[in-house]
Amino acid sequence: MAKQNRKNNHPFFNRTASMMGMFWGGLLLFIIGWGLLSGDKGEPIETDWSVVEQMVANGEIVQINIVNKEKAEVELTEEAIKKYREQPEYKNIPEGGPMQLYFTIGSVDAFREDLAAAEAGTEHKTVVKYEKREDRWLNIVGNLLPWLLIIGFWVFMMRSARGGGGGNVMNVGKARAQVYDKDNNENRVTFKDVAGMEEAKQEIMEIVDFLRNPQKYRELGGKIPKGALLVGPPGTGKTMLAKAVAGEANVPFLSISGSDFVEMFVGVGASRVRDLFQQAKEKAPCIVFIDEIDAIGRARGKNAGFSGNDERENTLNQMLTEMDGFATNSGVIVLAATNRADILDKALMRAGRFDRQIDVGLPDVKEREAIFGVHTRKLRCEEGISHEFLAKQTAGFSGADIANVCNEAALIAARHNKKKITKEDFLAAIDRIVGGLEKKNTVMTAKERYATAIHEAGHAAVMWLLPECDPVVKVTIIPRGKSLGATWYLPEERTHITSGNLRQRMSGMVAGRVAEQTFLGTIGTGALNDLERTSNMAYAMVAYYGMSEKIGNVSYYDSTGQRDAFTKPFSEQTAREIDQEVRRLIDEATDEARTLISTNREKVEQLAKMLVERETVFAEDIEKIFGRSAHDERKAAEATEATPAVESVTETPAATDQPQSEGDLVAASAE
Repeated sequence: MAKQNRKNNHPFFNRTASMMGMFWGGLLLFIIGWGLLSGDKGEPIETDWSVVEQMVANGEIVQINIVNKEKAEVELTEEAIKKYREQPEYKNIPEGGPMQLYFTIGSVDAFREDLAAAEAGTEHKTVVKYEKREDRWLNIVGNLLPWLLIIGFWVFMMRSARGGGGGNVMNVGKARAQVYDKDNNENRVTFKDVAGMEEAKQEIMEIVDFLRNPQKYRELGGKIPKGALLVGPPGTGKTMLAKAVAGEANVPFLSISGSDFVEMFVGVGASRVRDLFQQAKEKAPCIVFIDEIDAIGRARGKNAGFSGNDERENTLNQMLTEMDGFATNSGVIVLAATNRADILDKALMRAGRFDRQIDVGLPDVKEREAIFGVHTRKLRCEEGISHEFLAKQTAGFSGADIANVCNEAALIAARHNKKKITKEDFLAAIDRIVGGLEKKNTVMTAKERYATAIHEAGHAAVMWLLPECDPVVKVTIIPRGKSLGATWYLPEERTHITSGNLRQRMSGMVAGRVAEQTFLGTIGTGALNDLERTSNMAYAMVAYYGMSEKIGNVSYYDSTGQRDAFTKPFSEQTAREIDQEVRRLIDEATDEARTLISTNREKVEQLAKMLVERETVFAEDIEKIFGRSAHDERKAAEATEATPAVESVTETPAATDQPQSEGDLVAASAE
């Protein structure tokens, strides 16, 4: 077991914890006993008026206290106490004190009359006092309540502090890191379980190899990076890759989340950072993995007036100090994962802390094929399901999305009582994840169905006729999610996107509304999503990509994320010009779509009628109406042409580096 566990199981610490428990238990019993025993000694005996009446006549009573007009407490003389204690029934009455006997009275007036009758004919007069008294137990509880609250609060603090890595409040500053030893084979993850990400795995393997064979690098004078930062969109497998490192390295692996350093107590975050790295030094060589490091690694001083957090900055400062304080060959390597690298502090990213930044992006078609192979190992699938086909249908999907597709396919197959998962189940799962839940029971009038069919037929027709648009797969008017219909297309994975590509895509997006205007003479609210994506793409072309002659080769995109959200990087005049250029691009796309729909009016109407009849139309049916798609003709022409060799003089960014994500454009229409 780990050293920490051995420490917690040491007899000394167990004995100390036992002694603390006995101390608090004894204190509690003392307080309760004090409350119970602090009253009068002895045990008064309950009696009735007939006995007391005789005592009154004999002059054996000092006084009678009437409590709360219902209870009478009798105080006897010393001679009477000695006399009655000799009798068996009165042997336990108190030897002293204000009460030896007590009885209940009906009313004060009746008691006075009875007392006067008993004193008649005698020389003895009994003193009677009246008092209002609260319940004794209430007094005891009232005295004990503050003590109980104090003890309860202290116990609560001790139990809360156990999450800080120890069993008492002094351990609140301990790091809550999970330790994975090389001997722990339970749920072990290796690189075989991580599909795709070949470049990332290669860089990570260097770190693993250094931990296995450090002497090989030291002989050459090389230094392994002190830290590696895994950066990528959510669901791409950053945490899974770190788990694979833990399974491959055969060294202790300390895993902790960035949010575990955040606490309500001042100074706890910095203390846990110190404790984490202290544990790492004791276990060296080892790996420290911090997931979601952006929780504590945000840039300092940004919008300090609105979101200043001294405690978080103190934690970050301690992290910076600890990471830069290692010796060269200490054998402690820090891995971290985030999907918000743009907001991290520059001091955290510098050499000497995180020397290497490993990009874990969305998988390409080959990597998605491999990911499908991993996730379908444990599934009962029918023979002949092509992972390549499924990979082509899931462009823009992350590893987590593919895992969700496989699980949804299994659920759909089970819903239909199938013994094995079929190809149709996978396709239905993809539609479910992209478009939402299918709503076949949605009530729609014939007019609404026809309007939806016209809208989707407009999308499909324009995208089919433009060569730069992505190939249409199917068109449906079955409501799904928040949409009344959708035109499904297969995004083409391009590494270079031109202004012509974007302009034709915009034409395909606005084609639905244009078709409504052409055939119905009116417009509806169903084009909201189309207009939103069209506007975003137009603004990206003008303000980010420099695709406007009027604005020029200027980009106002902030890749660092350090720009103040309330300050624009351009003047009001430039803002008006950008708006004008955006409107011009959208108008040109609208005119192009209107021209194509007007030219092919009969074909568009034929496709709409087919949608009303069948609800779902596939690419084969569209080809029968419009002929071969312009996209297929373009691809065929490109295949026959010889591609000249062009010497690269400038670096061209990949399509995945765009400010606007293309992975969101799976369905051209979402009403």
